[in-house]
Amino acid sequence: MNPEPVEQEMDVPTKTKPRVKTRPVASRRPVPSRNGSTAGVHKIAPQTDAARRLRQEVIDRADRHQVQVVNLWFTDILGQLKSFVVPRHQLEEALEEGLGFDGSSVEGFARIYESDLLAVPDPATFAILPFQVDGQVACRLICDVHHPDGRPYQGDPRRVLKNNLEKIAERGYTMYTGPELEYFYVKSPHDPTLLDDAGYFDMIDDNLGTELRQKTMAAMASMGIVVECGHHEVAPSQHEIDLRYCDALKMADQVMTYRYLVREVARRHGVHATFMPKPIFGENGSGMHVHQSIFEGGRNLMYEQGAPYHLSKFGRAYTAGVLKHAKELVAITNQWVNSYKRLVPGYEAPAYVAWGQKNRSALIRVPMYKPGNEKATRIEVRFPDPAANPYLAFAVLLAAGMAGVDGKYELRAPFEEDVFHLTAEQRRKADIEELPGSLDEAVKNAEKSDLIRKCLGEHVFSKFVENKRIEWDRFRVQVTRYEIERYMSMI
Repeated sequence: MNPEPVEQEMDVPTKTKPRVKTRPVASRRPVPSRNGSTAGVHKIAPQTDAARRLRQEVIDRADRHQVQVVNLWFTDILGQLKSFVVPRHQLEEALEEGLGFDGSSVEGFARIYESDLLAVPDPATFAILPFQVDGQVACRLICDVHHPDGRPYQGDPRRVLKNNLEKIAERGYTMYTGPELEYFYVKSPHDPTLLDDAGYFDMIDDNLGTELRQKTMAAMASMGIVVECGHHEVAPSQHEIDLRYCDALKMADQVMTYRYLVREVARRHGVHATFMPKPIFGENGSGMHVHQSIFEGGRNLMYEQGAPYHLSKFGRAYTAGVLKHAKELVAITNQWVNSYKRLVPGYEAPAYVAWGQKNRSALIRVPMYKPGNEKATRIEVRFPDPAANPYLAFAVLLAAGMAGVDGKYELRAPFEEDVFHLTAEQRRKADIEELPGSLDEAVKNAEKSDLIRKCLGEHVFSKFVENKRIEWDRFRVQVTRYEIERYMSMI
C-alpha cells in the first residue's frame, strides 16, 4: 500500500480525460466466456483475510477523501495508458469481481469474437489523483486484465512482468529497479519550439519548465511516489526526475504514473511534454537508464566485498547476460522508429555493446561503490528509452540477466575508453558489437530470440512483432524532408 497521499492544490484549469470504449459487466449477470457460453459471477480477487482487509482499507480511504470517480488504468502492449472511469459506487464491485470492458480495440489485446475482458484493480495501487476533474475528487487503481472466467489474460503486459518476477521469487529473489526518465517540454504537439536553452543542471529562475518539473514532483509525492531529485538535462528544454528504487512491479506502475503526470501537468499549463526518444535533431535524445539489482531477502546478490568493482559472481553473470542478449531485447526497450535516431554515436546514448564504470558511452555502467552502502551496488543499463513499455522492458532485462546467471556467462573485461572515438577496425579488435541501427534490424533480432519469445509469452511476442512490422512498413514508404532537400535538385 502506498503511503497516505498528501493533498496538493494545483491552480490550473481542468478538463475531462479521454475514455476508452468500455463494456461494463453487471455483477448480478452471467458473464460470457470465450466459447460463447455463460458462467456465474466469479470472485476474481483473493479471498484471504489479508486481501479483504486491504480492499476494505481502499474503500475506507476512498470514503475519507470523498472520492466521487474511480479511474481504472491498464496498458496495451506498447505501454500506452488505457483508462475508463466509473462512479464511486462501482468501487466495491470492481475490487471483488473486476469490471468488464471491450478489449477488441486495444492494441495487442483480444480479437472481436473473444473481446470481453475484465479489469481487476490491484488494491495496493490505490492513490488519490492530485487534481480534480470538474470539481470531483478522483482516485486511480492500476488493473490486471483477466478473462471473464477469472483466468489472467495472456496479453496483459503487467501479467508478463508478474510471470517473470514470480519465477525468480520461487528462488527467493526480488528484482529492484530505479529508472531515470528524461523528457522534453515543447510549445505543443504540433510546434516543437523549446521552452529554454539551458544545459545540464542549470538553475534557471522564472522558467516555466522548472516550475512544471517542480509541480510534477509534488504531484508524484502526493501519490506516494518517492522522488530522489529533479534537474535540467543536457539538451535545451530537457528535464529528468529520478525515482527512489523499489521492486520492479511497483516501479513499472510508477513509471506509467510518472509519464501521465508529466504530460498532464504540462497540458494544464498550455504546453506539451514528450517522451519521444529523439525529438530534436542535433541535440541529445531522452533515455531511461534502468538501475537494477537482485536481492535475496535483505542481501544484495550483486555485491561482493573485495571483488573488482565490488560486483559479485552473480552480478557479473547477470551483467554478461544483459550484454549478450542486448541485440535481441533492444526491440522491446527501444520500440519505436524514432528510438534508433537516439542510439547513434556522439550524443551520450550508447550504440555499442560494452560495459564500464566511468564510461558513459558504454551499454552498461557499474556506478561507483560507496563504502558501507552495499545495498546500492547495481548495474545501470543505459540503452532503454522512456517511450518503452516499462512492464515489458523490465521483464526482458530480467530474463536476459537471469539467463546469464543460469548459464554462468563470463563477463568480458570492462572498456573505459570512449567507444565513439574508436575506428571500426579498433572496435572489431576489441570485439565490441553495435546495437541494431533501425527498428527493422532490431525486430529481426527479436524474432529469432527464444529468450524474448519465452519471456513475453507467445501472445504478446507475436502481437508485438506484428505491430512493429506494420510500423516499420509505414515508415519506410514515407518520403522525408531530408530526401526532398537532398535529392530533388540533384537527381
